[in-house]
Amino acid sequence: MPIPGSDEDGNVAGDFAQFDLIREIADSERRKPWPSGIHARTLTKKPDLRVVLICMETAARLKEHHVDGTSSVQVLQGHIRYSTRGQAYDLQAGSLITLSASVEHEVESLDESAFLLTISWPGNQHRRVSAA
Repeated sequence: MPIPGSDEDGNVAGDFAQFDLIREIADSERRKPWPSGIHARTLTKKPDLRVVLICMETAARLKEHHVDGTSSVQVLQGHIRYSTRGQAYDLQAGSLITLSASVEHEVESLDESAFLLTISWPGNQHRRVSAA
């Protein structure tokens, strides 16, 4: 079901979109089992911005990768370990971390977790998310 104000791919059709994150997380939970223990849903996709809700089962892992834009991860529920440049950061609900473009990182879920991934690019920059 598309989010009001967007199409099936998460492209925002207008200038405004609103999200009920509690409902979105509950909808993700109803879709279990998830391949690799991870469910991702793009909420907003614009040329310069992407917002993705990612839900992870305990012990699920996003292998080392990078994105070509500045990113942030805001933990909504649970507990994740975000690792970059030899440092591990344990993040729980209410935590926010930001990362510069093209920095390798990985994410491991230490508990059933949900977080918002936000990526921004300059309007003329090519978007790419890639595994290492």
